[in-house]
Amino acid sequence: MPMMTRRTTIAAAAALAAAAPAARAQAQAAASGPAERPLFGAAQWRLANGLEVVFVENRRAPVVAQYLFYAAGGAEDPAGRSGVAHFLEHMMFKGSPNVPSGELSRRVAREGGNDNAFTSRDVTAYYQQVEASRLPMIMAMEADRFAAALIPADQLESERRVVLEERRQRTDSSARARFQEAFRAALWGPQTWPGRPIIGWEDEIRAITRDDITGFHARFYAPANATLVVAGAVAEAELRALAEEHYGKVPPRAAATRDRARAPEAPHEPRLIRREPTAREALFLRAWMAPSLTAGETRHALPLEALAHLLGGGQGSRLHAALVETGLAVSAGAGYDGEAAGETEFTIWAVPRRGVTPERLEQEAAAVVARLLQDGPTEEEVARSTRQLSAGALLSLDSFGAAPRMLGGVLAIGLPAEVVEFWPARLRAVTRPQVAAAARAVLGRDADTVGWLLPEAA
Repeated sequence: MPMMTRRTTIAAAAALAAAAPAARAQAQAAASGPAERPLFGAAQWRLANGLEVVFVENRRAPVVAQYLFYAAGGAEDPAGRSGVAHFLEHMMFKGSPNVPSGELSRRVAREGGNDNAFTSRDVTAYYQQVEASRLPMIMAMEADRFAAALIPADQLESERRVVLEERRQRTDSSARARFQEAFRAALWGPQTWPGRPIIGWEDEIRAITRDDITGFHARFYAPANATLVVAGAVAEAELRALAEEHYGKVPPRAAATRDRARAPEAPHEPRLIRREPTAREALFLRAWMAPSLTAGETRHALPLEALAHLLGGGQGSRLHAALVETGLAVSAGAGYDGEAAGETEFTIWAVPRRGVTPERLEQEAAAVVARLLQDGPTEEEVARSTRQLSAGALLSLDSFGAAPRMLGGVLAIGLPAEVVEFWPARLRAVTRPQVAAAARAVLGRDADTVGWLLPEAA
């Protein structure tokens, strides 16, 4: 399943805050509170074997969630073996010394809980959510597979078929998904760590061996390369004892560091046009290579979040006004996620209305960017964007899984928890000159790819 980063969690809540008057008023009132107050007030400590533990007490329901993050994702796949991190995620459900294949999920389901896992470009995570008294059960099972996942050879081929079917359903059977995969490869290059699909290219999935999977596991699945995040109705003292009892037994090992080549500085292809007979509507994408909180000109990361919102954060944004309100597009937006281990991208997109030519829509979108670069954003735009995003952060607190996903996600890429805890206050401190400078540094640079998905008849 897709990873819920801080940005995706908050962006959804920010859209609600912008659209719903009651929610907007509630969140804005909360956003005016003390700037120093952390979002979650998480406690952190480290076990002797190197495992980092994070705890957020949440008594809203007698429930607990456990997330175990490993600091390795699709970008760590070996050359020519894209999809190894994701394939390993699947094989981690195939049993451990004290938990037979599939039994972890069955036990969680019998208790009325749920469990799953996800692989992103930067992390792999496994999680369960159960009634609070069952926390010892899920900790024992997760620690068991952490210490000694079996990765049975006799289940490799059947699981390969599952992975290939997942790729077929999510990517190969969708014209839009195929285009988006090709577009990312066009921007970064199909064999670079930012340009490869997380699930893997089909031919490389077919070539993955058990040695590839166990080698990846041995290299990255070490306590010092992992973060355990628990949120829910449990006392910190109890959690400390449980973490020591179960995870403290996992043998320490040297932690592998991310060993990625430097991301390309120029697009692999400046333009990508795909005509698809199964596409139901056209799609325009334009993406620029961009810094993140961990790479490049990191000072631009927070201003770029505000820039993405004022450009394409729904009603009131520049792209919405120029493309949707004028009848040129059905929808339009912008996206940027600075929480990445390495370089990232800044993207704008639009779905044109039928009858609107690609040339016209692309020209209008380019004009929006050009005006922004020439004149910069207004003080009002920056204030509105930072206010709505801050409000979204507070609304996201209602989501039970928000704390572990957001905190675990930043810690696993080497950022401190303060990036999440004090993000609203830091975002509200972003200024108009900072947003203008970030726009010039990214959108004003010749490091972008334009893409069009067009129905066959277009």
